[in-house]
Amino acid sequence: MSTFYFVQGDDGPQLKVTLTRDETGEIIDTTGKTVVWKYRKKGSTTLLGTLSDISSAEQKAAGIAIFQWGPTDLDIAAGNYEAEVEITDTTGLVETVYELIEFSIREDF
Repeated sequence: MSTFYFVQGDDGPQLKVTLTRDETGEIIDTTGKTVVWKYRKKGSTTLLGTLSDISSAEQKAAGIAIFQWGPTDLDIAAGNYEAEVEITDTTGLVETVYELIEFSIREDF
């Protein structure tokens, strides 16, 4: 997976991921499920934040999750970060995407 790049203090960028099964390529329909993006500084165990999926019903059925940074989410130190996507169904069962997502923050001018 590619590394994403963001600028410190921004609140406009969105992240779009398509959730599929590695073995089959089958889309993971997240209709009725909670999908979150959890992130931390690379090499740390401290969770810095969680973004909730804001995709439409049609997008959820197609396995698409969209995460929008909030007004202060990127008010963090420049550096390298990692995230994971977690899916929770209505019974409380949790499935975490195995592959970590890497992103980098640079300082604003």
